[in-house]
Amino acid sequence: MKVSIRRATAADVDFILELVTHEDVEPFLAAVSAKKRGEILGEVERSEREPDAFGVFVIEVDGVRAGTMRFELSNRRSRIAHLGGLAVHPDFRGGKVADEAARLFQRHLFDDLGLHRLEMEIYGFNERAMAHAERSGFIHEGVRRKAFWRNEQWVDGVRYGLVVDDLAGESPSPFGDAA
Repeated sequence: MKVSIRRATAADVDFILELVTHEDVEPFLAAVSAKKRGEILGEVERSEREPDAFGVFVIEVDGVRAGTMRFELSNRRSRIAHLGGLAVHPDFRGGKVADEAARLFQRHLFDDLGLHRLEMEIYGFNERAMAHAERSGFIHEGVRRKAFWRNEQWVDGVRYGLVVDDLAGESPSPFGDAA
């Protein structure tokens, strides 16, 4: 099984739409994330226009679309990006696809885009995502108690961070056309 990532194109919009509105995926994504075709297309177009500041990526397994993830530069001077929107189709779960894709994404953002720090925040009820974050090298940095209104209740936001030094000593992965 070969996991790869690439920047999304307009041809991926319907796949992303189907994925982010899937009943087993949507409850775990940020309430404010794009979930309409036009919004997703706008994000993909922005990703193409601003490749160093914003990105929508597709995860593939043996050349088949399996998931998506995003980044947005949140502090240009300090080279910090916020990550989000990681979603893997239920048909591809259980094989550590998200973990491998996350490592590829980290290397791309650090090595190719020169970022220093990656941040993300996960709903406190999303135990699968928190386990994934820790498996893929992120450091638990804290909890914002009852920070979000989601699924008709207040939920915690669990914060994770990763700095380029955390990956020191790892050999870079080949990306090919990941940019």
